[in-house]
Amino acid sequence: MNLQEIRRRISSVKNTQKITRAMKMVAASKLRRAQEAIRRTRPYAHNMGDLTTILASRAEPDKHPLLQPGSGGAAGLVVVTSDRGLCGGFNGNIINETMRIIHEEFAGTPVELIVVGRKGVDAFKRRNVTVCRTFPGLFDRFSVSSASSVVDDFVPRFTSGEFREVYCVYNEFKTALSQRVVLERLLPYPSLETAETPPVDYIFEPSEDQLLFQLLVNNIYVQMYRILHESAASEHSARMRSMDSATRNAGEIIGKLTLTYNKERQAEITREVTEVISAAEAVG
Repeated sequence: MNLQEIRRRISSVKNTQKITRAMKMVAASKLRRAQEAIRRTRPYAHNMGDLTTILASRAEPDKHPLLQPGSGGAAGLVVVTSDRGLCGGFNGNIINETMRIIHEEFAGTPVELIVVGRKGVDAFKRRNVTVCRTFPGLFDRFSVSSASSVVDDFVPRFTSGEFREVYCVYNEFKTALSQRVVLERLLPYPSLETAETPPVDYIFEPSEDQLLFQLLVNNIYVQMYRILHESAASEHSARMRSMDSATRNAGEIIGKLTLTYNKERQAEITREVTEVISAAEAVG
């Protein structure tokens, strides 16, 4: 490379570094908001889940279809990915774990996927899996209704007998530096034998049956809303770390190119001096 090409490359990498640094700052800002949303959502979702499980354990299975074992032959798997890339292994980990679950956890069982996020939709098109519903762009309009739209798709499939059970695969947010892929069962609810026995009796107003009917589906809405928050925070965290790594790598490349430029410049100066000396000797 000549000096002009090296200068052009240094300028190009510096521009890229500015972009990655800005994307890191944006991701960090979004991560702070997402962490705050998780801090508000998790306690409510966990407490509501505990209460609903206690009520479900007290009820007869025939009181609500969500308490009965699914009659379908297929397992429903909700897979939560992102709508955008540039977030390291965030989507790759989810997709690889989903394929492992299909081949190992549900070996011999038909599995139908409900895919959230454009990256998952694109990835599973190239794989030998059955996708029954997709939700691309859901995080662009992320709200409570976003979670409701996903739940309103798989709950009727379960109650109608299409699914025998429903699980969700997503990235659970731990810290800004770590997330883990989780497989969480959504339906059916735990049976009376497996659920924890409530330590005390409760007084119900309105009746226990009315509360149970309202809480069972509402709890699924809340849990899906929490899951989407977990995934969003994990995505922002992964993108922040990815852009930080890209920014540091760009700095290393700039350093190497600058060193190469200085060496080439020094060699050019040496050649010019040599030519001047040679010309002076020839004249003399």
